[in-house]
Amino acid sequence: MAKIIAAVLFLVFLFLSLVHFYWAFGGKWGTEGVYPTPDDKTPPRNPGITATLIVAIVLSGFGIFYLIKVKIVSAVLPFWIDKYGLWILMVLFIIRSIGDFKYLGFFKKIKNTRFGQNDTRYFAPLCLIIGILTLLAIFMS
Repeated sequence: MAKIIAAVLFLVFLFLSLVHFYWAFGGKWGTEGVYPTPDDKTPPRNPGITATLIVAIVLSGFGIFYLIKVKIVSAVLPFWIDKYGLWILMVLFIIRSIGDFKYLGFFKKIKNTRFGQNDTRYFAPLCLIIGILTLLAIFMS
C-alpha cells in the first residue's frame, strides 16, 4: 500500500512540477488565481522565472523522494533526510493546509479573492490530502 501511496504522490508532484516548468517558460494557462492578493483589484506579484524554476525542481524532488522512500527508486540520502524527510513533508503540507491565517489555508481571513476561492477549493485540500497520505506512507513503510 505504501508503494501505491508513493506512486500517487509522485504523480501529483510530477504534475505540479510540470505546470511550474510550463509557467517558468512562459505558459499562461492556469495562472489566474494562483497568487494571493489582498483583493481582486490588486494585481498579483509574478514570482519570476528563477523562483518558478526553483519551485518546479523542489516539487519534482518531493515526488522522487517518495519513490526513494518506498524503494521504487534507489538512492543514498543523508541520514537526517532519510530518517525525518517524510515527517518534514507531512508537517509542511499539514501546516500549509491550515494556513497563515491571512491569505492561505482553511483558516484564512481573505477568502473572497480569486486566489482565496481557489485555495479553499483546491490548494488547501490538496495540501491536507498530501499530508495525510504522507502520514499513511510513514506508518505503512
